[in-house]
Amino acid sequence: MLEIARRSWWVFLVRGLLAIVFGILALTWPQMTILALVTLFGAYVLVDGFLDIGAAITGRDASGPITAGSRILIAVVGLISVAAGLVAFFWPGMTALVLLFVIAWWAILRGVLEIAAAWRLRAELTNEWMWVLSGLLSVALGVVLIANPGVGALAVVFWIGIFAIAWGVALCVVAFRLRSAAGTTTWSAPAAG
Repeated sequence: MLEIARRSWWVFLVRGLLAIVFGILALTWPQMTILALVTLFGAYVLVDGFLDIGAAITGRDASGPITAGSRILIAVVGLISVAAGLVAFFWPGMTALVLLFVIAWWAILRGVLEIAAAWRLRAELTNEWMWVLSGLLSVALGVVLIANPGVGALAVVFWIGIFAIAWGVALCVVAFRLRSAAGTTTWSAPAAG
């Protein structure tokens, strides 16, 4: 799994940059309607989920296919994200409270799975604490949203924006650490196969 992560460092970078852009948009347009937030959230988690599912389907290391357990973990993370995105798109008229719980549970599940992945790779990856931090930030967002469901939509947008930027920065740091661990010297994506 570490070899896959090293070769796919650029996927972490893209996901981190998307999270940062999402966070900036959420903070610069705090008066956006809940429908716009649902659409933006749905698009983000769908792309994120499809990236994970693609990695689970095509993931191979230098000696062949990755282990079944690693592929399953990556696929579960992707399916959770896709499910959250589909809920956001198929029920866009949901209330702010329902959206809050969808986002909260997505964040908690995503964070727990990221922490588990970092734990599994702790012996092979230096500075895995950034990946753990990314997972902890995700879990923290979910817990805060569940603990304070009465907060207004603007407060939800603000907290989601702050989380997305922090999470995106953490993912970008993970990407560059993986890139340096892999010894990659170019910015191009690896060839398929």
